Amino acid sequence: MKVAIVGASGVVGQEFLKVLDERNFPLDELVLFGSSRSAGNEYEFKGKKLVVKELKHGDDFKDIDIALTSAGASISKEFEKTITKHGAIMIDNSSAFRYDDDVPLIVPEVNAEDAKIRPRNVIANPNCSTIQMVVALKPIEDLSKITRIHCATYQAASGAGAQGIAELEEQVKQVANGEEVKAEKFQYQLAMNVIPHIDVFLDNDYTKEEMKMNWETKKIMHTDTEVSATCVRIPVTRAHSEAIWVETEKDLSIDEVRKAMENFKGLTVLDNPADKKYPMPLFVSGQDDVYVGRLRKDIASKGITFWCVGDQIKKGAALNAVQIAEWLIENKEI
Repeated sequence: MKVAIVGASGVVGQEFLKVLDERNFPLDELVLFGSSRSAGNEYEFKGKKLVVKELKHGDDFKDIDIALTSAGASISKEFEKTITKHGAIMIDNSSAFRYDDDVPLIVPEVNAEDAKIRPRNVIANPNCSTIQMVVALKPIEDLSKITRIHCATYQAASGAGAQGIAELEEQVKQVANGEEVKAEKFQYQLAMNVIPHIDVFLDNDYTKEEMKMNWETKKIMHTDTEVSATCVRIPVTRAHSEAIWVETEKDLSIDEVRKAMENFKGLTVLDNPADKKYPMPLFVSGQDDVYVGRLRKDIASKGITFWCVGDQIKKGAALNAVQIAEWLIENKEI
């Protein structure tokens, strides 16, 4: 098994290295690719130093079985044919192919079987905020069809990449030192603030980030249910949080929802308000599972509401892609 990482020097690329190591992924050789700027960088993997090769058109992917790509949508589109032409399966972390009808959009706990049909040899990784939400929704959907979803997200600075983390950390120092706070990566100062604006605004006044959650949930869960989201950037380094409200065809009890969630792979229930037990980014950062808590009946409808936290760099990006690759291997799709 020969695996490539495209975008190896980025935040998600570095997380790929960690996840492949942690999970003892069954590979014989790992090849790293990056831009001309990152070519030559060295990273250690299982005691060996690997040098980043410059991503170019040609036959560098001839013997590659799986390519984990996270170099941005424009790069993914440009290099799709180069990566896949010799048979490599491209598992792409960008937004390049998510809405293409001939590209499966996969969260393994939810719709792994969709990965069997991949005419272009491309599989798309969903948006991070969608991934953690659908993992939490699937055990509810298995009990009764979900008819309505509302979600408010509280998204970490690292959702904007390494530059987002660096800007927040610098702003915290500037605030602490009484200096002028400079904002470049985000629309406004993020330190000591929240910004209800992620990605561009569309004609319906939702942002693209908010509509991604609608479009992607429908495709992943094979549903016509609408998702109304408000996506907010908060001054947290890592791990996204979400407040989720759902309505279902059948009236579900909290006990049966909790039991279904507790028995669902990839989901951890941390829900004991009396003892102040609930998920928070402080403790979920670095964890594989999506965490849920604050489970309760919605007093404004016949639905259920809960709190959901997931590490968006890990499960929301690198881990989900690696789990797709693991599923392909286990099911002899490679």
